[in-house]
Amino acid sequence: DKPAGMVVHPAPGSPAGTLVNALLHHCGDTLSGIGGEKRPGIVHRIDKDTTGLLVAAKSDRAHHGLAAQFEAHSATRHYLALVHGVPDAADARLRGTKGVSFEPGGVIRIATGIARHRPDRQRQAVVGDGQGRHAVTRVRVVEGFAGQAALVDCWLETGRTHQIRVHMAHAGHGLLGDPTYGGKRRLSDKALGAGAALGNAFSRQALHAATLGFD
Repeated sequence: DKPAGMVVHPAPGSPAGTLVNALLHHCGDTLSGIGGEKRPGIVHRIDKDTTGLLVAAKSDRAHHGLAAQFEAHSATRHYLALVHGVPDAADARLRGTKGVSFEPGGVIRIATGIARHRPDRQRQAVVGDGQGRHAVTRVRVVEGFAGQAALVDCWLETGRTHQIRVHMAHAGHGLLGDPTYGGKRRLSDKALGAGAALGNAFSRQALHAATLGFD
């Protein structure tokens, strides 16, 4: 259950204090060696400021089995997010957004290509047909808050870098607190009272890896 602020594996600028460092301290040399010296046991990852569930492999057999499930998209991954506005299938703007479609049960499906943003290589962006890596996110509203914000359940068919954050921003419902994709929208004090101040002061993307399922 990864806390916010922790990087998954060492990288330039984050040589220590990572999840890998913690795993090595806890597990010693019993982790899978498939990921190499810098990524032992690491099957997948979530962003530094995203909280929640990760699975690590202690044996090469487990690593191969888990990696195959992630590659085949058979692993179940649900995220909870707080977003600006309340996604609604009746919204003409949302219906006209490229890559957005609707499925039974109030499910919104977002399917686009995602690639690195050309001027800013630290960001990802939705790209045109046939470009980038195919990405599919499904979204269901769990609860709306005075039309200002919503708690949404997002589940991944694919797992691209920043996928949920990019797709929700593309749909016009960027995550609260997201410094990269959230935009400059503010919650209304009049509509939400004290809740607006809490939401507007949120210091990171409001995203939590809530459910992780695998065989």
